[in-house]
Amino acid sequence: MTTLRILTYNIHKGFQHLRPALIIDSIRQTLRSSNADILFLQEVVGQHREYEQKIGGWPMVPQFEYLADEVWPHHAYGKNAVTTLSHHGNAILSKYPIQSFENIDISTNQHERRGLLHARVHVPEADKTLDLINLHLNLLHWGRRKQVAQLVERVGQTVSSGEPLIIAGDFNDWPNKLSDPLQESLGLQEVFLQEEGRCAKTFPSFLPILKLDRIYFRNLEVAQVVRFSGKPWSQLSDHLAIAADFII
Repeated sequence: MTTLRILTYNIHKGFQHLRPALIIDSIRQTLRSSNADILFLQEVVGQHREYEQKIGGWPMVPQFEYLADEVWPHHAYGKNAVTTLSHHGNAILSKYPIQSFENIDISTNQHERRGLLHARVHVPEADKTLDLINLHLNLLHWGRRKQVAQLVERVGQTVSSGEPLIIAGDFNDWPNKLSDPLQESLGLQEVFLQEEGRCAKTFPSFLPILKLDRIYFRNLEVAQVVRFSGKPWSQLSDHLAIAADFII
């Protein structure tokens, strides 16, 4: 039996939520303490030429590489929002080999550049391959509905119905209108909804009242769920991280 800890976290581009202070090093140290095997990260900066010149301590490598360091040697990055000086998006960091990955553009407007990062990770101890999809959805419900339709199409075309699947990220779904459609169309369960009867409150991190971050799954067994609240988590990003331990 193998237990796998999956964590999802919107890192707010490495800046503290209450003031414009770079805290990427604190985020790295705190993530290490989570004991996660695979990280689903949103708002990850791949490059920012202006910040490299102006902000002391700005990493000289992409944020996903800086956070991964030697703990998560395998990573995938999906570049979504691109300007002449910078780009950011979603990333998956893993202790296990990533066999393949693809980033799908699911943007519905010019102001919110969004992607679906789909990776396949092999877990040697269990001799299993997991399909992992990292998302950061729109702020408005009509956009999220379109993006979920694209997600359903992607899963239907590329993921076998009997294989383990985890879909996690920042869903921006504060009224929780997506869990029922995802269960009906893809057979997905949300970990906190299953274990505690409601999705986890994750935003804002210092006084969480909105349920924005989710971990959906199928063909796996949940051992426990964790919401990382209080210090230091409440002093970092504007989101809290959540995690689930799965038995494979």
